[in-house]
Amino acid sequence: MNSVSIPITPQGLQVACSACNLRELCMPVGLSDDELERVDTLIGARRKVPRGMPLYLSGESFQSLYAIRTGFFKTEVISEDGREQVTGFQMAGELMGLDGIGSGQHNCDARALEDSEVCVIPFNRLSELSREIDTLQHHFHKVMSREIVRDQAVMMLLGTMRAEERLAAFLVNLSQRFASRGYSATEFNLRMTREEIGSYLGLKLETVSRGLSRLQDEGLLSVSNKNIRIHKLDDLKRAMSPRC
Repeated sequence: MNSVSIPITPQGLQVACSACNLRELCMPVGLSDDELERVDTLIGARRKVPRGMPLYLSGESFQSLYAIRTGFFKTEVISEDGREQVTGFQMAGELMGLDGIGSGQHNCDARALEDSEVCVIPFNRLSELSREIDTLQHHFHKVMSREIVRDQAVMMLLGTMRAEERLAAFLVNLSQRFASRGYSATEFNLRMTREEIGSYLGLKLETVSRGLSRLQDEGLLSVSNKNIRIHKLDDLKRAMSPRC
């Protein structure tokens, strides 16, 4: 499969990990000054990914991990009959590309939901440095473990929750992730479409729309196009729990 050419920011304009305001989200804390300098050498380049364009495609050779600096992505797989299944949404401070470590090639597509920028982390260099810096190796083990836990949570969500509970859980998860980045936990814009939300949650478009309307009717939140304003976050969390 042919790669898609995506602009790469010149090395001279690169922001070092040690000076990045997202460092604590995607890099380990507690490194010495010397270790921070060595970690700064990991970043090969910054890459801009315009909205709708792929960062990588299924079947492409795995070479690097990607730390999202700005923007929002979705990952998806394409079934044999051509249907798209969204498998996740990723935002600033998160790592992408972990799917390619085992097989040496990516097994999903990653597309930008808005104009985005990533830091390219060559995996061979990361592996070498991780063997020399225990904290770095431990951090990436934690990242991979977190991905496994997230996948398990999605499987439970799809297997045990009703439609409205799935939607509430999805919004609470977004709320928590925005809050961890210093943004509002109660008001944010959805970067994905309702169709994409439905694909991720295993729901039809109409079901997503009805679910949002019902949560709004219950006074838990307000919806205006893609803007979500949560009025009762604790009640929304309770809406995730199965009802009798």
